Amino acid sequence: MNDDPHGGWPGQDPDPARRPQRPAGPPRRPAGGQPPGYGQRQGPGPQGPGQAPWQRQGPPQQQPPPRRPQRPPVAPQHEPDLITHHEHNGTEHRYEADRGYDDRYDDQYEDEQYGPETDENGKPILTPAQRKKRRWRRIRRVLLALFCLFVVIPAIAFVITYFAVDVPSPQSVAATQGQAVTYYYADNTEMGKDVPKGGNRQILTPEQIPDIVKKAVIATEDASFETNSGFDVGGILRAVYNQVTAGKGGGSTISQQYIKVASGDDESSLTRKWTELAKSFKMNQTYEKKDIISAYLNIIYFGRGAYGIESAAQSFFGKPAGELNASEAALLAGLIQQPGRSENPKVANERWTVALNRMVENKFISAADRANLQFPTPIPQADKQQAGVVNPFIRDKVKEELAANGITDDVYYKGGYKVYTTIDPKAQAAAEQAVAEGMKGQTDENLLNALVAVDPKTGGVKAYYGGPTIVKGPNGQDLRGRDWANTPQNPGSSMKPFDLTAYMQMGKGGINSTFDGSNNRQFGKQTIRNAGPGSSCSAQCTVSEAMQRSANTVFYDMVVNVTKPGPVAQAAKDAGVKPAPDGVSELFADNNIALGGGKTVVSPEDMAAAYATFAGDGQRRTKHFVAKVTNSQDEAAYSAPEEAKPAFADDSDKSKQIAGNVTESLKGVIPFSKLKCPNGHECAGKTGTQQHTYRTGEPASAKDANSQTWMVGYTPSISAAVWVGGDGDKALKGKNGKSIFGSTIAGPIWEKFISLYTKGKPGERFDKVKIIGGDDSNTVPSTQTPPDDNEDGTETGTPSTGPSTAPSSSRNEENPPSSSKNPPSSSENNGEEGGNGPGRGGGGRGDNG
Repeated sequence: MNDDPHGGWPGQDPDPARRPQRPAGPPRRPAGGQPPGYGQRQGPGPQGPGQAPWQRQGPPQQQPPPRRPQRPPVAPQHEPDLITHHEHNGTEHRYEADRGYDDRYDDQYEDEQYGPETDENGKPILTPAQRKKRRWRRIRRVLLALFCLFVVIPAIAFVITYFAVDVPSPQSVAATQGQAVTYYYADNTEMGKDVPKGGNRQILTPEQIPDIVKKAVIATEDASFETNSGFDVGGILRAVYNQVTAGKGGGSTISQQYIKVASGDDESSLTRKWTELAKSFKMNQTYEKKDIISAYLNIIYFGRGAYGIESAAQSFFGKPAGELNASEAALLAGLIQQPGRSENPKVANERWTVALNRMVENKFISAADRANLQFPTPIPQADKQQAGVVNPFIRDKVKEELAANGITDDVYYKGGYKVYTTIDPKAQAAAEQAVAEGMKGQTDENLLNALVAVDPKTGGVKAYYGGPTIVKGPNGQDLRGRDWANTPQNPGSSMKPFDLTAYMQMGKGGINSTFDGSNNRQFGKQTIRNAGPGSSCSAQCTVSEAMQRSANTVFYDMVVNVTKPGPVAQAAKDAGVKPAPDGVSELFADNNIALGGGKTVVSPEDMAAAYATFAGDGQRRTKHFVAKVTNSQDEAAYSAPEEAKPAFADDSDKSKQIAGNVTESLKGVIPFSKLKCPNGHECAGKTGTQQHTYRTGEPASAKDANSQTWMVGYTPSISAAVWVGGDGDKALKGKNGKSIFGSTIAGPIWEKFISLYTKGKPGERFDKVKIIGGDDSNTVPSTQTPPDDNEDGTETGTPSTGPSTAPSSSRNEENPPSSSKNPPSSSENNGEEGGNGPGRGGGGRGDNG
C-alpha cells in the first residue's frame, strides 16, 4: 500500500530530494526501437541536482549487452528516521533502506534498461517465478486449444452435419430391400436365383404392432431407448472398451441401427459413425419414440428372407404381427442379432432365453410370467426345388461364407448381388448321377448319403450333394431336408491317414515301419480286434500293408504307444478338418480317435477338403464355394483369397514328402477294396466303417450291422468324400438285408463320380517323393492281393496268413460272420474303428476295406 499522499511506488520516500529521479529525456521505449542507451551505464562522475548515479548513453551498440555492473557506492546519509521507515535490522541493505528503494521498481527499471540476463547461448535466464508464470501460460494455451479441438469445433461440425442430413423413411428403405441374388456356376452359366421368401411385406403403423413386441425388442436391443437422444454415451464407451479388450457387445442404439440399415453402410469408419450419430440425434428430435421403434421394426431383418415384423410373423409363425404373444415376440427379438442362424435350434433357444431374461430385468414381464412361457417352435420351412431356384444347401454354404467376409445376412438381399461360385456344372451333375446309380435298388429307408468334391489345386468346391432338399414329414407335409454333407459322423478307418501323418510329422517312422498286426491284441484292459482274417497281418506288418488291410491293431498301437491322440487331432486340423466352433466337426483327443470312433466326428465336406491337402502335395488351400461377388453395378464386392501354405511342416518340401508318403500308402487301398482308378489316372483313398451298437430287443442281424460307411479318395485333380449312413446309430442293411461296408455302396458311388469327372481329361499321376524311413531306392511295399475275407464282401484271393483268432467263415454279403463267435468287449473305451460313441464296446469289429 502506498502511504504517500502524492502517489508513487509502494514504500517510496516522500522527500523527492532523497530518491533517485529518472532522468528527463525521450520516452523510455520509443516506437519502433529500443530505448536510448539500452544496455549501457555511465560510471560515477559529477552529478547535477536531481540526477541519478547513472545516466543513459546513446544508441545501443551492435553487440550483446554486458552483464550488469556493480551499483556505485553511495555514502550513507544519516538523518532522523521517519515514522514510516523500517528499523534496520541487518537484513536490509543500508543503502536501499536509507534511499527507500523498492525492489519491484528496481527490477522493472533494470529490465527496461538492460533486459534479462542471458546464458552462454544467448537465452534469457529466468527466475523461478518467471519460469512458473511461463509454464502456466503454456498450460492455459494448450487447454484452450484442446477445448477448441474437442468441444468447440466438433460442436460446430455436428450442427452443420445435423442440418445437412436427412432421415430416410421406412417406405423408402423397404423399397431397397428384398432384391434377388443371382448365382452362377464356375463356367459363368446361371445356376439360379435366391429370391427372398419372407411373408407378406407391409409397413405397419405403431398401433398395429403389439406393445409386447416393442418391449421385447427394446429390452433386447436398447434398454435405454426411452431416455436416450439417439445415442447412448455409456454404450459407446462400453463398445470402445470391448474393442480394446477384445470383448463382445456394441454401443448402437435402436436409432443408430435404423440409420445403419437404412443407409446400407456398415463401413467401420469415423465418418460413417459421425453421420450416423447426427442422423440418430435428428431422428429423435423429429419423431416420437413410438414412431422410431415402429420404423425400426418395419425394416429390420429377422431371418428366413423376412424383412419387417409383419413378414417375420408370417414366415416364422404363419400369423399376422398383431397376434404375436410374448414368447413369439421374444424369439423374433432375439433373432435380430443372429438372423443367419435362425434355423439352428440351439442358437434360436439361446436368443429366446436372452430376450426373455432382459424383458424381466426391464420389468416388461414378471418373473412368474417368464417361468410359464414355453419356447415357440417356428413352423417348418420348406424350400421348393424348382427350375431357376438355386439349391438351398449350396445357397446356405455360400451365405455362410459371405457372412464371414462382410456380406452379412441382413444385407444379403439388398445389394442385387451376383455370386460366382466354384461349383462345376458337370461335376455337380456327375455327383447327382453317381449317387442315384449307387442307391438304386436299396430298400432300407434309413439309408442316407452325401458327396462333396474339392479341387486340390484351388480349394474350390466342385460338387456338393447333401441329400434331398425336401422330405416328407410325419403327416405327409413337405419339410426341408437336412444337409448331410455338412453333418459330422464317425469317420471310422478313413481317420487312419491322419494317424500316419502325425507319426511322420513327429519323426517316429514311415510307411515301411513295422508293427504287430495280429488280431485280438491287448492294450491294458482293452482288447482290440481287426475286422476279420483279411484285415490282420503278421507280427512284423508294415504300415503300408496295415493301411491297405485297415488293420486296427497297428494304428491303435501307433497312436496309443507312439504318437498319442493329440498330434492325430492336430494332423487332421493341419489337413483341413475344421472343428467347432469354427466348423461342425469334432476331433476328440482320446484313444478312440485312432480308429475314428468315440466322440470324434467329421463332416463329408471336411473329409473332402482334408484329403485334398494330400492330393495337393501337402499344400492346404482354404475350402470355399465363392470365387467372387459383384453388386448391382457389377462392381467387385468380394473375391476369394488365393492362398496356399504347407500343411504338415514349415518347409514346403517336407510337407510334400509327408503328403506323398500318405498317398503311397493309400494307393494300394483302391485295388484291395476292389475299386478302380479312372483310365490314365492315378488315385488313392481310404474306406471307413462304423459299427452299430446292438441294443436289447433288436433282431439278431443287428449285431453285425454297421451305422456309417465312407469312401474318401482323390486323383491329382479332384478329392471326393462319399458318406452312406443313417441318422444316428442305426442298424443299416443293403440289398437282400445284408450289412453294408465302406466299399459296399460308398465305394462304387465314389468310383462312378471319379470316372465321370475325369472323363475326357488328360491322365495325371502323383509326383514321386522319397519314402520316409526307407532306403535310397525309394521303394514302397507292393500292393497286397485282396483276400476273399474282407469286410466289404469282396470274394478274391486267399486268406491272410497272419495270426488271427477271428472266425474263419467268409465275411461277405452272401455269408456274414456269426457275431456269437466274437462278441464285443464290454469295455467303455471304444478302441477300434467300429467305435461309435461313449460306452461303445472296445473289442467290436473294425473296418477292413
